[in-house]
Amino acid sequence: MQDAADGSAPNLADRLRRVAAERGDHPALIGRERTLTWSELDAAVDAVAAALAPTGPTDTPDRVAIALPNSIDFVLGHLGALRAGLVAVPVNPGLTAPELRHVLADSGAATLICTPAVRDRVAGIAAGLPALTAVHTAPPTAAPAGPLRLPVRGGEDLAVLLYTSGTEGHPKGAMLSHRALTANHGQIARIDPPVVGPDDTVLLALPLFHAYGLNSGLGAVLHHGATGVLVDEPGAAGALDLLARHPVSVLVGVPPMFLAWSTADAGALDAAMRSVRVAVCGAAPLDPAVAARFTEATGHPVHVGYGLTETAPVLTSTLVDGEPKPGSIGRPLPGVELRLVGPDGADLWRDGVPEPDEDADELDLTDDSPGTDPGEIVVRGANLFSGYWPDGRGGPDADGWWATRDVAYADSDGDLFLVDRLGELILVNGFNVYPHEVELVLQAHPAVAESAVLGVPHPRTGETVRAYVVAAADRPVTEAELLAHCARNLARFKCPTGVEFVDTLPYSAIGKVRKTQLRPAPAGARPPAEADRSTEVPDVH
Repeated sequence: MQDAADGSAPNLADRLRRVAAERGDHPALIGRERTLTWSELDAAVDAVAAALAPTGPTDTPDRVAIALPNSIDFVLGHLGALRAGLVAVPVNPGLTAPELRHVLADSGAATLICTPAVRDRVAGIAAGLPALTAVHTAPPTAAPAGPLRLPVRGGEDLAVLLYTSGTEGHPKGAMLSHRALTANHGQIARIDPPVVGPDDTVLLALPLFHAYGLNSGLGAVLHHGATGVLVDEPGAAGALDLLARHPVSVLVGVPPMFLAWSTADAGALDAAMRSVRVAVCGAAPLDPAVAARFTEATGHPVHVGYGLTETAPVLTSTLVDGEPKPGSIGRPLPGVELRLVGPDGADLWRDGVPEPDEDADELDLTDDSPGTDPGEIVVRGANLFSGYWPDGRGGPDADGWWATRDVAYADSDGDLFLVDRLGELILVNGFNVYPHEVELVLQAHPAVAESAVLGVPHPRTGETVRAYVVAAADRPVTEAELLAHCARNLARFKCPTGVEFVDTLPYSAIGKVRKTQLRPAPAGARPPAEADRSTEVPDVH
């Protein structure tokens, strides 16, 4: 297999093979109960790949769903699938049976590696999953009789399906190729000073079924041959305890973790942060006040990044310039082109040049640019996904550009600031919640006539889900009943934290609920008639 232009193997499982040959005795993963060196990890992945490998030639690689917490078993299942030439489908093990049914049925997963709890949930819906032929509660293994002969996958071949909410209201699979996954590491590696190197120890506390934890965390450890410390305890407290026991140098987190750390006991925080070199935060907006408290308590600035599942995932970072600016998401990574596009389709701002081996017909226009009006973020780069499963719809256009549906502006220095999302996507702790999916669950309750769901700010999770419900005239219902109904049918992060009963929902002339009329006005806001409407985004359908 040929190596990519940046010297890395185009399949992360092949990169593992190379790292094992170069530094086999170096620790690769530190888990709750065991530590694996790179040589041990490579051999264990071989055993899993041998068990998962297809028995005959196939044009469409099988999908292997992995519904496990952060653990060595997750890594073995994931890399074993990639080495066997299959497609990995990381799944949140906290999904309910209906949610699991959608992901497993839509992906057509043939194999599921999962917790016993997920196995039991799937047993009740197995009749609706004809493609699923094997369920394991640990990665299966086999002893190869001789040298492994496995399909060669890399470049544009599909590596991972990551389910993320889309315009239909149900999660859909973003198709990430081997090229996209490895390209993001090449882009980040061009930042100076380096973000991660072979001598670093990286905190792997973010869920590995999420693009941020999977590629920015685990993928970075593999790409650089570093060491990863796996945290399978939810919340920042478990991570803080592990940080005190293992000298982590690269801290990869989300806003709730930095909030918890910034208010932790000073002695515990000192012990945990003694070896930290770089602290990065992503997945959701970070309150500048939280970042300032963390920096004051630890002496480490928090660098903020922005990206999406579809971009594998990082697009911008304050690490590019090296100086985090409060509230900013930084600048595009080297090799990422980014435009801000107005409602009329005209470019408001542009930054970045193509990769060195492309025609450099785009210029960096930021040096003397003034601050801009908000516009939709549109991007191009080798880290972009190939579209949504199974047919590639919704992917980059013929010229490689993809519209994120996020809105931002650039200041006079060329630093970007997120404003809002064009769609109605809600980010709870960095996880996507699409309102329509929650509305469908609410409206399945016999006492609900209509519902509308939106995200409202929350100091700990960034946003939280709030529901507005019109009750059926003849069926009284309480908030507690509806919250319990949602808990039975939705993962916890998707569940509303509050329900408000209203007599009617506000509709537009075309029958669309005007959610802006439901959203509480921020304190001190001017009345709508007087508000500055220069940054309003047209209704998008």
